[in-house]
Amino acid sequence: MTSTLEDTFLFQVRALGLPEPEREVVAVPGRKFRFDFCFREARLLIEVNGGTFTRGGHSTGLGIRRDYEKANLAQLAGWRVLNFDGNAVKSGAAVEMVRKALEAE
Repeated sequence: MTSTLEDTFLFQVRALGLPEPEREVVAVPGRKFRFDFCFREARLLIEVNGGTFTRGGHSTGLGIRRDYEKANLAQLAGWRVLNFDGNAVKSGAAVEMVRKALEAE
């Protein structure tokens, strides 16, 4: 299931002419974690966490713990992981950071 923030981020990626990311990707072998976006060639995973300030799943103690584990396991598996809140997506800061990460590969 995609969110409006994810759709906004994808629109921004396309507007900048960045490579088309895969969506809802399982990147950690043996785990069911899904990452919102994946730039496979760059080994870059993106998470858009819209519920950060609204008591959503990403703002509870258990949710934060799960997000830490997810990002840490992905990094141990050789991925770079970037996490963004809604403000970063809406302002364009998220897509700009992704652009820089893709250029730095």
